[in-house]
Amino acid sequence: MSKRKTADKLAAKPTIAVIGAGRLGTALARALAARSYTITAMVTRRLRNAQRSVARAGAHSAQSLSSTKLDLLPPTDLIFITTPDDAIADTAARLAQLGDFHPNKQPVALHMSGALSSEELAPLRKLRFAVGSMHPLVSVSDPVIGAGSLRGAFYCVEGDRRAMNAARNIVRELEGEIFMINAADKPLYHAAAVLTSGHTVALFDLAIELLARCGLSESKARRVLLPLLRSTLENLSVKEPARALTGTFARADAATVRRHLTALAKQRTMPDAIKVYTLLGKHSLRLAARTGANKEAVREVERLLDKLKEQDKS
Repeated sequence: MSKRKTADKLAAKPTIAVIGAGRLGTALARALAARSYTITAMVTRRLRNAQRSVARAGAHSAQSLSSTKLDLLPPTDLIFITTPDDAIADTAARLAQLGDFHPNKQPVALHMSGALSSEELAPLRKLRFAVGSMHPLVSVSDPVIGAGSLRGAFYCVEGDRRAMNAARNIVRELEGEIFMINAADKPLYHAAAVLTSGHTVALFDLAIELLARCGLSESKARRVLLPLLRSTLENLSVKEPARALTGTFARADAATVRRHLTALAKQRTMPDAIKVYTLLGKHSLRLAARTGANKEAVREVERLLDKLKEQDKS
């Protein structure tokens, strides 16, 4: 590609600032810098953390700013607000007090919350910002690994038309896919995401603790359980949940469920384990019924779970 074409391509891409450059914000900046976006600034509560984020993102020309210095933000086409949810509205309000942010242009602001709508950014509209939200359906626990996870991910997008167009272009550059929902449905959408990701981690932690009580070290328990989890994900990737379900509840195996409940009831310092087992067991039975599990066997397991529920009430 000629130098002129390269320059034209760079000029066509919006400049990016990231406010709230924690794990997700740094991962995003790193992913976009790798796609030749210019990162103008990265903002965190403390200047030292912002400097660290700039380095980890590989955005060496970006300014490092503390969150008390938003007035020093350079003119930027697209601002990503990747703060915790409870700080998004306040960040937008503070930006709105700065006056014209980018003379002669119409900038865009996107937040990356899964639970909140673009209306959190409404104060910015008076500065000619188009506002929206762009939430990636990936788990980011490390900025470097997370930058790779953002490539090819699904993104939930909503907001003003111009903001949605900007988000669509970013997702296209990241080789991802977008889908849209009504803004009012974002809390329900995010609850589904939490069930899939965060609650899976919590379930995995419960399983590790149970295996530790069988004599395994926690690190060993984690290693032996991970292949099981991976095989389950592989099943889900090619089959609907009812067909992907295997094991005790898929067979409606009452004898085994009874043994499980007896063992779990003895773990008195882990009361959540038997409650979670029972609650998810009920849903697993509904999945088993869809695939033709023996009706009487399903009812017998249901009676075992219901009996435990009644004992908890008494």
